[in-house]
Amino acid sequence: MPPIGSLIGPITGLLDKIIPDQGARDKAKLELLRLDNDRELDAVRARLSAIIAEAQSGDPWTSRARPSFLYVMYALFLWSIPMGLIAAIRPATASAIAQGMTGYLAALPEPLYALFGTGYLGYTVARQWGKANGSER
Repeated sequence: MPPIGSLIGPITGLLDKIIPDQGARDKAKLELLRLDNDRELDAVRARLSAIIAEAQSGDPWTSRARPSFLYVMYALFLWSIPMGLIAAIRPATASAIAQGMTGYLAALPEPLYALFGTGYLGYTVARQWGKANGSER
């Protein structure tokens, strides 16, 4: 089923031909836009409810997974400091380390990167949602 948003243009063109009264036509177009917005809002709410339920989980594995991922990313960024020192002292060793890390990261499957990106984005959205609602400090 195509999203209603892609149908709004053709439907409003059809409304222009079917409804002769300008006021009634405008009212019908506004109702169509309201229905589209309600549908999109319901879809966003459904997605966010799953994310929020996961974020509020009492399971220690779930609650520690998000900060742990951030710590891994921080470690990867901070690794550039010793790599710079290694490169200054032994450029061949630094090059071999970088080549090995690049090869390893390139060997990871693309869906794994997508999973991490989706999880991190979901976590960010859930945190913002919680802060906006006042349920999180």
